[in-house]
Amino acid sequence: MYYGFDVGGTKIEFGAFNDKLERQATERVPTPGDDYEKLVETIAGLVAKYDAEFGTQGTIGIGIPGMENADDGTVLTVNVPAAKGRPLRSDLEAKIGRSVKIENDANCFVLSEAMDEDLKDEPVVMGLILGTGFGGGFVFEGKTHSGLNSVAGEIGHTRLPIDAWFHLGDNAPLFDCGSGKKGSLDSYLSGRGFELLYEHYYGERIKAVELIKLHAEGEEKAVEHVERFMELLAICLGNLFTSFDPNVVVLGGGLSNFDLIYEEMPKRVPKYLLSIAKAPKIVKAKYGDSGGVRGAAFLNIK
Repeated sequence: MYYGFDVGGTKIEFGAFNDKLERQATERVPTPGDDYEKLVETIAGLVAKYDAEFGTQGTIGIGIPGMENADDGTVLTVNVPAAKGRPLRSDLEAKIGRSVKIENDANCFVLSEAMDEDLKDEPVVMGLILGTGFGGGFVFEGKTHSGLNSVAGEIGHTRLPIDAWFHLGDNAPLFDCGSGKKGSLDSYLSGRGFELLYEHYYGERIKAVELIKLHAEGEEKAVEHVERFMELLAICLGNLFTSFDPNVVVLGGGLSNFDLIYEEMPKRVPKYLLSIAKAPKIVKAKYGDSGGVRGAAFLNIK
């Protein structure tokens, strides 16, 4: 049995999956705020509960909004303060007596999608999350790729390419990033960035959902804004695809529900690729909010 935990800022979702990758159990509990011991106890308690229910010791994978320090195994995370700076994996292993795998939640999202029947034979799957922030992950030959420092896929913290900056014009905004840098993709390609760009050019903050609705109604500023954003996204994706050359790209997060993206990117991206290259297939994520727990469980599939 494969156990997966999606540990977020407000809730922990548990899922158990059988050898056919079919979900057998689901449970959600609040994430302990600043109480690390309670966090460990909560996860260990769920493991013990479902071990007893299924009569077996399940393998354990955990997705977190952050990553492990490659040197000492402590967790770098903002959204789960109880785990910040703590050796969560080693403490859990000592508590429950078996190995634990911990991975960035974006990588878990990509792994969940890459294990789907339609994508499982694709050699390289890139996942991009266009949500509150912009980030991603990679699955190569069925395995997540974390890199030397566990930061592979943190593409939201790379900078706008120069052609994207030129596209934004003489009045281009230089947005701050939560990492302390400026000009990071996270602040432009996320749902938040979609709103910030509109505010910068038109002086009014409007939610992304409302902007998309206005665009569908043909409102002039919304149409102009979406055109600017689509070209910006295509430029940035062209740079990413040139670097990683994925077979398939899966989009998740709230902004990924803007169906125009899937119409426009195949038309716009190719001009930003090398002449011999073609754009990868770009698809919408299938598993939504359950992707994190699925991917965490699948970390232990050989």
